[in-house]
Amino acid sequence: MRRRTAVVATVVALLAVTGGGLAVSGLADAGAEPDSHRRDAGLPPATASVERGELSSGTQVDGTLGYAKERKVNAGTTGTLTWSAESGSTIGRDGRLYEVNGTPVRLMYGTEPMYRTLKTGDKGNDVRQLEENLVALGYGAGLAVDDTYTDGTAAAVKQWQKAHDRKQTGRVGPEQISFQPSAVRVKSAGSTVGDQVAPGKPVLSTTGSERVVRIQLDVADGGSAKKGTKVGVTLPDGTTVDGKVASVGKTAKPGDDPNDKTPKIPVTVTFDDPDKVDGFDQSPVTVNLTGETRENVLSVPVNALLALPGGGFGVQLVEGGRTRDVKVELGMFGQGRVEVSGGGLREGSKVGVPKV
Repeated sequence: MRRRTAVVATVVALLAVTGGGLAVSGLADAGAEPDSHRRDAGLPPATASVERGELSSGTQVDGTLGYAKERKVNAGTTGTLTWSAESGSTIGRDGRLYEVNGTPVRLMYGTEPMYRTLKTGDKGNDVRQLEENLVALGYGAGLAVDDTYTDGTAAAVKQWQKAHDRKQTGRVGPEQISFQPSAVRVKSAGSTVGDQVAPGKPVLSTTGSERVVRIQLDVADGGSAKKGTKVGVTLPDGTTVDGKVASVGKTAKPGDDPNDKTPKIPVTVTFDDPDKVDGFDQSPVTVNLTGETRENVLSVPVNALLALPGGGFGVQLVEGGRTRDVKVELGMFGQGRVEVSGGGLREGSKVGVPKV
């Protein structure tokens, strides 16, 4: 079985180069021996079936369950921090993030930061964001959402201020509102209650409320995780949920394991149905990368391959108590099997494999 040992080493090298997912073909040597020849040796120690069906070049990668979009929430005014949201809590639109001198600062949705006090006559994208939030919260019926702070905008702000027992000025600034892209989950406190805070000083460290998984892929496996690639994620409770690759890093660098200096690519996975996802933050999960899939192909176990004397690869076909080597061409590797063609193979044929 020395030839089988040699071919296993060759296949391992192929997998290392291709990441287990690249189709391999054209391995036959033009000067090789005929496609098959009789063997005088005895039967192999074990056999496996030639199977026809779907073959996937997928791989499994360890990942970590977390949350998306880590950000810092900075204070919008000067004073004493008198309250802040607890770690692990989720804050939605109009929810309290923190309080300075007893005055709450509430969350509104928007990508433009709240950097000024808005008043009648002001124009800008921050005005539009404010109006979108006021309308979403039910204030200012008939308010036109645009870039201009009108008397109608001021009236809607007064309604909002009245609902929160605030002085009804019709103006609103960073001491009342913090714009964030979406609902946030509080990760940790940037300041402690009782601390003096000021604009630009972190009060909270937050993430998005959406669950994600972060994985680190070897550079050789990078091709199996393109943006939009469908994946399955096995959660800590053993259930598997569907997701997809949301982002792939563009820079390879050493991973978190100090004993593994292999360059890694950071990949983020999101879930198709986040409501189905449960588990503690930073819990370990397994990500099943589908990779390429081939339908209706013949395949054999990788360890069934032989290195033929004249070059190329073959399998030991077992028929009627006799064996013969048949030359095959290799296709895709995946799931411990390899796509094969040629040699007169058909579904259900038996090929020799090492004893398990």
